Amino acid sequence: MKRFLTALAPAVLFALSTVAPAVAEKLPLSTLSAYLNGLSTVQAEFVQTNDDGSRSNGTVTIKRPGRIRLEYGGPGDPLVLGMGGQVAVFDPGSNEPPQRFPMSQTPLNVILARNIDLTRAKMVVSHTERNGDTIVRAQDPDHPEYGYIDLIFSNTPVLKAWIVHDESGATTEVQLQRMSLGGSVSDGVFNIRSEARRRGTPLD
Repeated sequence: MKRFLTALAPAVLFALSTVAPAVAEKLPLSTLSAYLNGLSTVQAEFVQTNDDGSRSNGTVTIKRPGRIRLEYGGPGDPLVLGMGGQVAVFDPGSNEPPQRFPMSQTPLNVILARNIDLTRAKMVVSHTERNGDTIVRAQDPDHPEYGYIDLIFSNTPVLKAWIVHDESGATTEVQLQRMSLGGSVSDGVFNIRSEARRRGTPLD
């Protein structure tokens, strides 16, 4: 028996060596659209890499549709809130009200919209696979000048990261860690006006 196995081994190794490795396939856009539309409340830690190479971390809370809170770890770091079609950036070192701009003018609107359809014409710029991950580059098809966003999904699928490319050409990468789904999150944590009043910088 031992001699039989020894004799068989070279043939087995040769057969295995001729089998091509399985090619990972990118997930269909319809599958990714269904996954994103199925998300309601998401909480995660994140590591952010900025265009200049600097890094920061914090926590992100998403409540679809249309609400996001990016809370950075340091006491002097900004707070980003998105709700009611607006995004506000609070600077703790300023006595001025937060900077505000329409959420529709940010690439994040792609994943915060009520109904996400990545198969929509001219929405997806590229759709590729890399190291088992599916990478989708998406934009507002009506306003490509607002920039675009790379969404990186594992093959489960799970949203692992996003990279925002703004209208100036700068990039910001956010890698998600320790993600939890579901649960109850009050709308108050996204409320821009309430946060401005709390900081003593009420909005007009």
